[in-house]
Amino acid sequence: MSIIDFSGQITISEALNSIIHGDCLAVMRAFPEKCVDVIITSPPYNLLNSTGNGLKLNTKTGKWRNAAIKEGYNQYNDNMPYSDYIAWQKECVAEMVRIIKDDGAIFYNNKNRVQNGLIQDRGEIVRDFPLRQIITWKRKGAINFNAGYFLPTTEQIYLICHKPFKLAKGANKFTDVWEITQEMNNPHPAPFPEELIDRIVQSTTGQIILDPFCGSGTTAVSAKKFGRDFIMIEQSQKYCELAEARIMGREDWRNV
Repeated sequence: MSIIDFSGQITISEALNSIIHGDCLAVMRAFPEKCVDVIITSPPYNLLNSTGNGLKLNTKTGKWRNAAIKEGYNQYNDNMPYSDYIAWQKECVAEMVRIIKDDGAIFYNNKNRVQNGLIQDRGEIVRDFPLRQIITWKRKGAINFNAGYFLPTTEQIYLICHKPFKLAKGANKFTDVWEITQEMNNPHPAPFPEELIDRIVQSTTGQIILDPFCGSGTTAVSAKKFGRDFIMIEQSQKYCELAEARIMGREDWRNV
């Protein structure tokens, strides 16, 4: 287990069971085609690009003054023009599709938003790719400062795969709505709950699992739990170190 600073080239064997510190697009482009089995990931949601007043970088403005998200994702620009964000994410998904094996799958989590009174449907990102199913992740309650729409409590997990992909034996008993509480005890502003990733990993048979937006390392923790290999990519040095401590089982990982 190590953190590797990406220098422009890396092999899959070098990347296995490591965290690669670098830009996910650059790292994925260095990988050969059809080299990973499963991708489980959730990019930043571009939350700071908001027409409302709930999320701000400055602690002196915005209604949600105690939210960790106000500090952003640490080295990610979470305030992109919407068209730029969509174009960036399409590039990311295109690389994911290129590097999964024919019988592999991508579980891509994103979240619809309402801006200027209209929905931003993040399905726009995955429209041109082999989308098989949309899983609805139902969380616990959230905060809604806008009287124009109901409190949103769901996110989308897009299952993108080629025709040969099959779920692990028995996994098709799960419905396409997953009620799983969001993670509340994690210093990352938007961590995966471990239960969510456990369900995905157990529902697949692939050995090599990639997360291009590693964050606090939940995907690797789950991969290790079920005897899979992992490759983590993270642009933030801070979160690389946090994830490494967590994956290694350090009790003080939340304070790294």
